[in-house]
Amino acid sequence: MRCSARRREHSGRVASWGGVSSSRPVPRQAVLVVNAHSRQGEERMREAADKLRSAGIELLEVHAVRDPRKLIPTMQAAVRSGAPMVIVGGGDGSLSCTVDEIVDRDCVFALLPLGTANSFARTLGIPLDLDGAIQVIATGRRRRIDLGLIDGDYFANCAAMGLSPMIGEGVPHKLKRWLGRVGYLLWALYCLARFHPFKLIVDDGKERHTVWATEVRIANGAFHGGVELVEKADVASGEIVVQAVTGRSSLRLIWDWFAKYWKLPARDAGTVEFHGRELRIEARPRQRISIDGEVLAKTPVTAAVAQRAIEVVVPA
Repeated sequence: MRCSARRREHSGRVASWGGVSSSRPVPRQAVLVVNAHSRQGEERMREAADKLRSAGIELLEVHAVRDPRKLIPTMQAAVRSGAPMVIVGGGDGSLSCTVDEIVDRDCVFALLPLGTANSFARTLGIPLDLDGAIQVIATGRRRRIDLGLIDGDYFANCAAMGLSPMIGEGVPHKLKRWLGRVGYLLWALYCLARFHPFKLIVDDGKERHTVWATEVRIANGAFHGGVELVEKADVASGEIVVQAVTGRSSLRLIWDWFAKYWKLPARDAGTVEFHGRELRIEARPRQRISIDGEVLAKTPVTAAVAQRAIEVVVPA
């Protein structure tokens, strides 16, 4: 069972702090929670703890979570203990399923990117190497950011329909662990042969928009799969962005990823975007939805933004 299978569903209450930035310093005390099941988690946990202490961070507790089912309870206990900051080490799925526990809490969320794509870290400008990420925690600043919501359940960065759920649900763990993003690419090519386009319906409250699509990204942040795919999405925009790769050809989807990866001038030619505080999303046939890499929902859903929901540590 993946840690996200026990994601805590919320009522959708949105935090109402007035500013995006905070003048308060980053706490010097923290609880460290590492998903030892993530690609680099187990081998980097002790190194991370030692380097955090050397950087001046007092670790109140250190947890290496080897059973993904225990990640959320461990996070809940850390927050309930009154820790001023919780540092989570893991991939995008680990980070996304733990941010729920910080909402409406006076607790700062810091991250160590130990996964494969590390899209949330890229969105926040966190270095992907361990030393760089720890330096941010030691010298960075606090920033209040938005979270996305799928039917009232918070997520950190990006949800997707189409090829991404096929990849996320079926990719062999050993392939992802040992080959990283190359493993994802190989599995994606395998899934592409079995993939079919679908009809997307987006209701923005004023109009129902219908298009054929091969992939749909529901974005709070710009990165998905480690690639900057939704450039207009921002964690402080107060909007959720639904981006669809239009058409019925899988070749168009391949081109879209290629063009966005290399930032070609025509990289947005094959996509259409919908922006808003809340968007109703349907599909024909119904589509599964991967949320920060974990398949957790199915259309129809309501996608929304929770403005300034949590406080994170970002580079100074």
